[in-house]
Amino acid sequence: MIHSISRKNEAVLGPKKRNLKAKGQHSLQVMKSVPVDCRISGLPEADSRTVGLERIKTFEAVRSSPDHGIVADSRSQIVDRGNDESPYGRRFAVIERDEDGELSGKPLYLPLSNELGWSDHTVYGAKKKLRFWIQLPNGQWELGKLQSSSDDGSHLILLEGKVLKVSSESLLPANPDILDGVDNLMQLSYLNEPSVLYNLQCRYSRDIIYTKAGPVLVAINPFKPVPFYGNGHIEAYKKKVIDKPHVYAIADTAIREMIQDEVNQSIIISGESGAGKTETAKIAMQYLAALGGGSGIEYEILQTNPILESFGNAKTLRNDNSSRFGKLIEIHFSTTGKISGAKIETCKSRVVQCAEGERSYHIFYQLCAGATPALRDGLNLKNANEYNYLKQSKCFTINGVDDSERFRQVKDALDVVHLSKEDQYNAFAMVAAVLWLGNISFRVIDNENHVEVVEDEGVQNVAKLIGCSIFDLMSVLSTRKMRAGSENITQKLTLPQAIDARDALAKSIYASLFDWLVEQINISLEVGKRRTGRSINILDIYGFESFHRNSFEQFCINYANERLQQHFNRHLFKLEQEEYIQDGIDWSKVEFDDNQDCLRLFEKRPLGLLSLLDEESMFPNGTDLTFADKLRKHLGSNHCFRGERDKAFSICHYAGEVLYDTCGFLEKNRDLLHIDLIQLLSSCACKLPQVFASNMLHQSERTNGSQHKPAGADSQKQSVAMKFKGQLFKLMQRLENTTPHFIRCIKPNNMQLPGMYEQQLVLQQLRCCGVLEVVRISRSGYPTRMSHQKFARRYGFLLLENVASQDPLSVSVAILQQFNILPDMYQVGYTKLFFRTGQIGALEDTRNGTLHGILGVQKCFRGHQARCYFKKLKGGALILQSSIRGLLVRKWSNKADVLKLARRSDDTKNESEAQESETNHVLVRPSDLAELQQRVLKAEAALREKEEENDVLAQKLHQYETRWYGYELKMKSMEETWQKQMTSLKSSLTHAKKSLAGDEIGRKSDVSVHGGEDDEDHSWSNSSSAERKGQGNHCTFLEKEMNTSLSVISRLAKEFEQRTQVFDDDVRFLEEVKSGKAEADLDVDDELKKLRNDFKVWKRQFNTSLRKSKAILHKLGGSEANAERAKKRWWGRRTSSRFS
Repeated sequence: MIHSISRKNEAVLGPKKRNLKAKGQHSLQVMKSVPVDCRISGLPEADSRTVGLERIKTFEAVRSSPDHGIVADSRSQIVDRGNDESPYGRRFAVIERDEDGELSGKPLYLPLSNELGWSDHTVYGAKKKLRFWIQLPNGQWELGKLQSSSDDGSHLILLEGKVLKVSSESLLPANPDILDGVDNLMQLSYLNEPSVLYNLQCRYSRDIIYTKAGPVLVAINPFKPVPFYGNGHIEAYKKKVIDKPHVYAIADTAIREMIQDEVNQSIIISGESGAGKTETAKIAMQYLAALGGGSGIEYEILQTNPILESFGNAKTLRNDNSSRFGKLIEIHFSTTGKISGAKIETCKSRVVQCAEGERSYHIFYQLCAGATPALRDGLNLKNANEYNYLKQSKCFTINGVDDSERFRQVKDALDVVHLSKEDQYNAFAMVAAVLWLGNISFRVIDNENHVEVVEDEGVQNVAKLIGCSIFDLMSVLSTRKMRAGSENITQKLTLPQAIDARDALAKSIYASLFDWLVEQINISLEVGKRRTGRSINILDIYGFESFHRNSFEQFCINYANERLQQHFNRHLFKLEQEEYIQDGIDWSKVEFDDNQDCLRLFEKRPLGLLSLLDEESMFPNGTDLTFADKLRKHLGSNHCFRGERDKAFSICHYAGEVLYDTCGFLEKNRDLLHIDLIQLLSSCACKLPQVFASNMLHQSERTNGSQHKPAGADSQKQSVAMKFKGQLFKLMQRLENTTPHFIRCIKPNNMQLPGMYEQQLVLQQLRCCGVLEVVRISRSGYPTRMSHQKFARRYGFLLLENVASQDPLSVSVAILQQFNILPDMYQVGYTKLFFRTGQIGALEDTRNGTLHGILGVQKCFRGHQARCYFKKLKGGALILQSSIRGLLVRKWSNKADVLKLARRSDDTKNESEAQESETNHVLVRPSDLAELQQRVLKAEAALREKEEENDVLAQKLHQYETRWYGYELKMKSMEETWQKQMTSLKSSLTHAKKSLAGDEIGRKSDVSVHGGEDDEDHSWSNSSSAERKGQGNHCTFLEKEMNTSLSVISRLAKEFEQRTQVFDDDVRFLEEVKSGKAEADLDVDDELKKLRNDFKVWKRQFNTSLRKSKAILHKLGGSEANAERAKKRWWGRRTSSRFS
């Protein structure tokens, strides 16, 4: 570790130290870096740690020598051992000489300035079998034990038993077994690259993906679900039950510091593409939503993730869910720590064409796969492989991802953020319009390559979806209106120009749609919310990308990552060390890879990459080749830039060198939408294109001051790169005003497979993000700092002597001296005190213990005061009570004497007992006793009333239950009775119908027979004729009566069926209400009573009608019997008359 020189050493070195500072502080670093058990020959043992200035100068001379060769010294010489593959540069060995001047056998290697304080690269000639790291020719690090060491080299035994002979200088010490897989890299004894890689790999193999590197959290993408999330873990981190490294811990620290310090916080998540930044951001949002939830707004914030991922993420060759935009979510909190609202800001680079194996934005494929039949018909959707913008990459699906299910989640999320169904349909219509724009084709019409639009389904669908006429759409895609003087000229477009105009329209529509969605989301999250000024920002930005072919999109993305890396360096390296230097702290500056030169290459004016790109884009005749030539001409001397052949150039980024192809740079940077296309959008019948056109014109007015140039140039003067730079600067300015918390996401392999750990890939990312330097500065720095005023005010009461009149600096120094804090553990600055890790905790423990003791003393003293006061009150109360009681006794004693004279002498004993009881009774005030008795009586009466009420309520409840059970039984019995009666009535009616029908047939036959006989016997007497006439009349009357009876019976049967259906329906409805299946505002018991009464009334009426019908039937039956008897008598008379 790099230690600062203490004041004790300052006193030893005196003025010589100040002279050495003028030469540089490397010599001091060397002396503090020498291990405790190492000693340079020729010096006494007592001086092994306080080496003289001559040796310091010798070491300094070695560094300042031009060839780093051998330095003449009577006791030692320093030898250059050359370079190895470690990033820490060259090493020098101190070869000790014996008394005869011969070289000793074992060298001692000294670290250089960029290795000082680590004690990691020192090769020890130990006799014990120590563990060391050796780098194999393939770049992998292997762990082994030292078998032997000599001048020729060292023999190392690898884990598999193989013995290697290597040079001693190539060995790096390994940590003991007990430190394998520690939570924080600061706990490692040896902080070198293989030790860090091995520690991360040990944890990764156990699915422990989070590791602390000082103030930075390192998160390795597991590429599979891990069981470290959910409500249980959130609650554990909230209650501090778990203190392991986690995203939850970072979010918890952020929200607590925001509340305590009243300073806005930020969680900055960075890493390469595919390292898991988007998922990490969602995990942090889940924890903040759980801690600050309660108002419901937190659920809306979480539901913005599916929307933004669908419209802003795409599949690349290295990541299935790569962010194509940067997202800053600002979550606002109330004074109580609850979420009160949120706001989303974005910066993006737009993509139309995809490489083979990639996909465009997810929403295109989700819409094609998950749209409902009605939506498909309305948008005239086809499969994804039928659209030109999508099929050029030959990739339509993602393994393990259901696009139709994701589309359903997007629609649900849009409902949550209160986007109306109409707006959702319009948004999907714009997505479909972009897809159909890619299917518009052109036809060459002359030798000058002028084109016209082919009127096919692509043009028709686009015109329908955006609400314009087909003719206007075809016109703006094939011609361009320009103004020359006072005349308007219509110029035909060539095939490349028409394709560029079509793609520009598609990109503008989609970009405007994305901005509109973000705006609608912000409106939903801000409605009814009041800002308090407290917020936590979560930055999720696209990661660094380097492909085989890198274009304008990678150029913008990597520029954003350079700016983010500068923010990281600024807060963890620059500002930290600048504060030490400005406050006069004795500090040796820690070297780190600063990417400021690379940023200047991008942003310098007028000869920076962005400026030259804009300049070349303004020239009508500018091409990608002329742009590449201009870069080589103006930037060839910059060490971060290297011009390549043809249209290529290379940039040395912080994460490595990237080769860019300028093909398409100018076209994508211009990306200008002509005024004709904007006017087309403004004239559309649909709402969204009008909104997009209005925003474009408004933005043009702010940028240009006018809608378009006189020559008919494009309305958007600002290029895509400059817009992107402006959005990026706006994000960084927001972050600059917050306290940052950094999360570095690491991708363990490029195959996106779980359990695979590629050392070289991980090491490259660790180098790029400066993890080792962060741990280094955290170990050697002073993370805790406090102003003199605050320190004196907080700990001044701990001093034994009264120094309140002294200045805060004197009080602070007195406190440090009183508590014997070692000089190496702190430093006193001009305005602040700087402490190493853990020192302020010891002071806090002492302060808390002292306060606890003070509170104990105060507790005892206050208790003593309270007891003394109580004793005084008690004495006064006793005196007052004795006086009152004496008065009462004297008052009642006179009455007792009168009673004694009236009693008999033989009741003396009883009188004394009575007197004693009377005296005791007198001790209690009668009014108080009466009042108490009245209270007791009232309480008992109230208790009895409550018990009686409870009994009455219980009885009523039992009665209601009994009545309800009785109602149920009655309903069942009524239903059974109804069924029986209906069955009986139906059978009776059927039997009656059958009997009446049979009688009618019989009567008709009898009438026909009797009529024939009467015709044959016309010679009968007049009396017989009269009887036959009366018989015929009677039969006619019976027939009429029978027809009437049949109609009555039919009416009764019909009424019975209708009423039965009505009662069944009513009973069924009441049963549903009772069981809760149906809802109705009625009393079931009352309705059952009414229904039962109605049934009884109808039953009586029906029985009456039934009895009448039976009487008629009985009457008809009697008439038929009389007619039969009369017929028999007539036949008998006729027979007797014939025979007589």
